[in-house]
Amino acid sequence: MNYFEFYEIPVSFNVDASKLKRTFYQNSKKYHPDFYTLESDEKQAEILELSTLNNEAYQTLNDFDKRMKYVLELKGVLGEEGQNSIPQDFLMEMMEINEGLMELEFDYDDATFQSTKKSVEQLDNQIFSEVKEIIDNYDDATATEEDLKKIKLFFQKKRYLLRIFKNLSKFATA
Repeated sequence: MNYFEFYEIPVSFNVDASKLKRTFYQNSKKYHPDFYTLESDEKQAEILELSTLNNEAYQTLNDFDKRMKYVLELKGVLGEEGQNSIPQDFLMEMMEINEGLMELEFDYDDATFQSTKKSVEQLDNQIFSEVKEIIDNYDDATATEEDLKKIKLFFQKKRYLLRIFKNLSKFATA
């Protein structure tokens, strides 16, 4: 049973956060191990599994990036680490940004930091805008392989940007 089935919601890149939270709380009560202490060992183990599934499902489905990765894995689109290709021009752009970050480490300049941060934010917005319509209108029953490939590419690019944002955050206190 996948997480979407467990929560009885359609496979999607966007979920109703309030419904997800309500279902999580309902399941938390329903599958709380303390309510099953007098049951058989088998029943207690089953409830513990369901409680764990509930927590894992919520943590994944409640986070956009984790949810996106999960859907891509469910659809069999996401290859093994290192087997996915990203356009060379994007990789070169990431290399230039990373070189700029290394220079900032040695010689911090607030104007350069702000400019780099703004450029990365714009790039993040740009790559999202390329798939926003697909993500917003995703229907698992009618999704095309091409749509999933576009979302996969977005996901891979976003992972690079997340690492850069993490590196940028180190300068926040500089």
